[in-house]
Amino acid sequence: MTAQTRIEGMAAPLPVGNLDTDQIMPKQFLRRIDKAGLAEGLLYDMRFDPDGKPRSDFVLNRPEYAAAEILVAGPNFGCGSSREHAVWGLMQYGIRAVIAPSFGEIFYSNAMNNGLMLAALAEADVEIILADVSKPEHSRLVIDVASMSVRSRSLTAPFSLSERHRRMFVEGLDMVGATLAMRDRIDAFAAGHWRQRPWLKDIASMTKKRLA
Repeated sequence: MTAQTRIEGMAAPLPVGNLDTDQIMPKQFLRRIDKAGLAEGLLYDMRFDPDGKPRSDFVLNRPEYAAAEILVAGPNFGCGSSREHAVWGLMQYGIRAVIAPSFGEIFYSNAMNNGLMLAALAEADVEIILADVSKPEHSRLVIDVASMSVRSRSLTAPFSLSERHRRMFVEGLDMVGATLAMRDRIDAFAAGHWRQRPWLKDIASMTKKRLA
């Protein structure tokens, strides 16, 4: 992951409540065996009509929002199934952050662990930001990860992150990196554990040797 202390860019309004992961990444795009090519499926049924033609009225199809890197969405964004493809598709499309009043719990964990910033703001604050970004000329937002704040044309609003997630973004750590950062504590715990329970150490390999 790349260190991200500040996310700045154009935001697109997507004021849809309970937008679930099935809508964010429809099932027909889950057949691939790797993460590649998921940008095509992002919000597919909202972006395209039944004939596969782009819906001109959908925000991400509008030329003035073509460079959007942030979504400002409705409550409970990312609810539904646990498919991680929804996060991968958003990131492959170029979305770096989503701002909403609330998020689906599993989606939130998937997003933060993959480097997609989610900022949960008070619903009244989200409404003000939505009003700002609904005008393309006022759609630029700044998300300050270090100070945990979002700044739009009309508002600066705070959000919260766990210390683990904030550190992962600021230091550019994925889950493995965040774990290895605690290597000394892990090693100390393991040493104490084996001192107290030496009969358990390497029990699987010893049992295998004895049975052989």
